[in-house]
Amino acid sequence: MHPAFQFFKGPHSGRFPVYGVKRLLWILFMAFVALLGCMGRYFTDAGDPDPSASLSGFESTSSLEYWAGIVFNGRKIGFSHVAVAPAPGGDGQFEIRSEAALHFRFLAFDKKMVLKSYDLVASDLSLLRFVYDYNFDGNEMRLTGEVSAGRLDVTMQTKGRSTRQEIELSEKVHPTGAIALYPVIHGLSVGKTYVYQVYDGETQSMGRVSQEVLAYETSELYSGAAYRVRTELQNQAVTTWLDAGGRPLLEMSMGGVLIAALETERSAQAYLAQASLNKAETMLEFSLIRTPFPETAGDVSDMEVVVRGLDEDFDLPSDETQSCRRYGEEVQCRVYRSENESLRPRLALPVDRAAFLKPSRTVPSLDPAIVQKAREIVGPAGDAGGQIPLLIRWLQENIEKTPVDSFSALDVLSGRRAECQGHTYLYTAFARSLGIPTRVANGIVYTRSYGGFLYHTWAESLVDGHWLPVDPTLDQLPADATHLKIVEGEVPSDLLPLLGVIGRIRLRVISAN
Repeated sequence: MHPAFQFFKGPHSGRFPVYGVKRLLWILFMAFVALLGCMGRYFTDAGDPDPSASLSGFESTSSLEYWAGIVFNGRKIGFSHVAVAPAPGGDGQFEIRSEAALHFRFLAFDKKMVLKSYDLVASDLSLLRFVYDYNFDGNEMRLTGEVSAGRLDVTMQTKGRSTRQEIELSEKVHPTGAIALYPVIHGLSVGKTYVYQVYDGETQSMGRVSQEVLAYETSELYSGAAYRVRTELQNQAVTTWLDAGGRPLLEMSMGGVLIAALETERSAQAYLAQASLNKAETMLEFSLIRTPFPETAGDVSDMEVVVRGLDEDFDLPSDETQSCRRYGEEVQCRVYRSENESLRPRLALPVDRAAFLKPSRTVPSLDPAIVQKAREIVGPAGDAGGQIPLLIRWLQENIEKTPVDSFSALDVLSGRRAECQGHTYLYTAFARSLGIPTRVANGIVYTRSYGGFLYHTWAESLVDGHWLPVDPTLDQLPADATHLKIVEGEVPSDLLPLLGVIGRIRLRVISAN
């Protein structure tokens, strides 16, 4: 089976709640209800706001607290809770605490996620310190950070290992958990725009937020009037309706696929006790790209497809495994898996082998446990050609295929279960530890079981001067030509371009041999 869930592995901030629905994009990038596309039906101008109802400063939100229900593709999947209060000791500092719980069905499995976050901020919402805790299907991770002397120091802890990150700051940085509060304290009036820097816990990277207060509206979807605020961060857009008290009455993203709305504490938590919650395969419904596929005997060694729905500045990778060219709104791609070298494009430039041997947070290839196990698996096999099949065989025999989220290859090695991304992380860590340059490919693969393409992750290893596609999940060496690569990379920030692709692209198969 091919989990349609693969791209949401890696740190996810716990600050999702109504003013953080962007975080859910890392977990749920599916379905389409087209509500925002029909905004004229649901929202009307509310006239001029009452000046006396506006907040005059952050002190006005000292007792701000609310619960929100989270709906995905028309089905409730969880809740979030946010509380803002003055920090002990005064000094004008505030604490922002939030938690979120998600529970949904995917490929007949129960998926459970709990996220908690704590941000200490100054009166202008600039970040001072944070602690984020994540539990995805039993795998845990903690992310902590502190701003000091013009620098943000971040530590990631998982499976007893710690990884540090030091970021030099040229300006103030804010937590993503404070994004919806920013226009409230700096001026919530139609026409206002704001641009500022944030630390994004999901990708462990800096980002620039752009916000605009677009309108003041009433709606049948919430009570009273609210300011419509559009927020963009890392090419993802979220629309929030804020009341004058700073409460997000409604928040939507992905054209209305992902919705968060205020509700009572009791109703927000009630879903946890509902045994029949979200039994439909919501993820699969949205991510599957249905398309007719030619009947073929055996593995596909050559495939040609036309892709539609990509932004005009989005380029699909072209290398010796596939070549893609844009023709207006269409991108035509040919994927090669021929053993005949004369039929394959040659590498255009020499490969920087060292770049594909480096460890990363998700692929800790120099960790002693990884190095020891890899050497144990390959034994006396001395070259990549002999080692790679042994690694694939061990993964097939020892790692269960199940949609369980993993923060890194160490989660997979210790838990012995994972989805396709986890299998690929562990394979890549093993390969790099043995001196085999390897990169992670993310894209789509055809599955006859579902009659279309599903999102998938696999690897490419450099062997004898060529990139060899390796699918440790499907036990394919080389991976067949139905693997169409969309982006390369293994850390969350590498996968950001996918958020604008999933649910939008359409595909037509021209040939498959």
